[in-house]
Amino acid sequence: MSVTHRGLVGRSIAGVLWTGLSAGGNGALQVIALVVLARLLAPSEFGVFAATTVVIGFSTIFSGLGVGPALVQRSELEDRHLRVGFTLSVLLGLVVAGLVWAGAPALAGLFRLPELASVLRVASVVFAFQGFAMVAYALAQRALRFRWLAAVNSGAFAAGFVVAGPLMAWLGFGVWALIGALVIQHAVRMVLLLAGQPHQKRPQLDPRTIGELAYFGGGFTLARIGNYLAGQVDKLVVGRWLGAQTLGLYALTCQLVAAPAVLIGQVLDRVLFPAMALVQLEPVRLARAYRSGVAICALLILPLSIVVTLLAPEIVKVLLGAKWAGVVAPLQLLALGMLFRTSYKISDSVARATGAVYARAWRQAAFAIAIAALSLIGQHWGVRGVALGVVAAVAFNFILMAQLSLRLTGMRWSAFAAAHIPGLALAVVLGAVTWVLAEWLRELQVAPILLLGVVALTTSAATLLLWRHFPGVFLGSDGQSLLRTLAALAPAPLQPRMLWMVERY
Repeated sequence: MSVTHRGLVGRSIAGVLWTGLSAGGNGALQVIALVVLARLLAPSEFGVFAATTVVIGFSTIFSGLGVGPALVQRSELEDRHLRVGFTLSVLLGLVVAGLVWAGAPALAGLFRLPELASVLRVASVVFAFQGFAMVAYALAQRALRFRWLAAVNSGAFAAGFVVAGPLMAWLGFGVWALIGALVIQHAVRMVLLLAGQPHQKRPQLDPRTIGELAYFGGGFTLARIGNYLAGQVDKLVVGRWLGAQTLGLYALTCQLVAAPAVLIGQVLDRVLFPAMALVQLEPVRLARAYRSGVAICALLILPLSIVVTLLAPEIVKVLLGAKWAGVVAPLQLLALGMLFRTSYKISDSVARATGAVYARAWRQAAFAIAIAALSLIGQHWGVRGVALGVVAAVAFNFILMAQLSLRLTGMRWSAFAAAHIPGLALAVVLGAVTWVLAEWLRELQVAPILLLGVVALTTSAATLLLWRHFPGVFLGSDGQSLLRTLAALAPAPLQPRMLWMVERY
């Protein structure tokens, strides 16, 4: 706990940078992989893979039972915690792998996708890989080794979905190309983590240590169940009532919308959770970190949300091709909820760092119920109705988690709302610029890829000018503070250029 404010801030900002670069690289790799795979595989094959990831993702919750996060959150960590944690994670991984293998036919029946059974049995091996790697990953997080973790995650994803997956798809493996990519990704990740983060692996199980890990892990797992169901139950609704073809379209839409959440929300979460855990008994520092995270999130996500909504037809046409035109409408609707989907992850970090896992758990259960109810209602109007229901439920969860974070940090709703003003102001201006420019270029029948390029350059230039001339309005104190901190961490020759936007004439 003896971490100075300056040292913690510097390592956290560096962690955001490296984790952001990793997530950004993964996001770019995901787009590349999606573009290539979408042209090699049919929507129905993506639908089967989407169903597989629903099952794998949900089962992963039980293969860990919060052991890894419990190790990160503990203020004092002993050798017995590592040995018991490793033993539990390996045993749970193997047990869940066996359960998924045995239950594959029943799960295929639930989705009404007969071909899913054999796919799930092969994919179940990822649970064993996750179990062996869990403690190593937790220790790397606890040590704030964000740069190394960034390299591990990027390398493993590239090995699976950029190299192996497209190659197998080109060779005609169909949905097995996607499953092969998933298995290879997890295998490479396990090997890298175990090699780069050595720890005690001698088996041990004792009631006292299990109880210490289980209290936090139990609440964490309950919340994760609710959160995962909330993230996947809409796909279950689409697959069961609207079919594999529509599920493929909808799942790919969700992947496109989730990319900013991964790039920003999860980046902040992965860094803020271990950093906040170090200062979990200092509400003032927690409140400062929470406000800054919320403000930066709004500053990045709100403008992006508006731009993606306005340019969705061109984005889909350029990235995926004409056969994916059905993605446009749900993409526009889901893009409107990007902030709610991303910002709540920061509230999540506060709750976990302070040990409020059970208060978090019931909120995630309410979120899952809202998603299920509104998706079921929305499916009567097709995929657009499901998307609209999901946005409403995500907004509901955003409010619930914000209320919890404000209670834990002592921050007021007025300060929370004020943190969003610079992002909202920037979104309004860039949205107007994008709408006018895009409509004009469409009338001129400009090629979609050229339209996207022109709008991207124009909005980027407009953003820099607004930040330079009106930093108080379009950056806010948190945005300016972040730029100054980044400049302080940068090499000396680059610092004046980085400070250009926040320095007055």
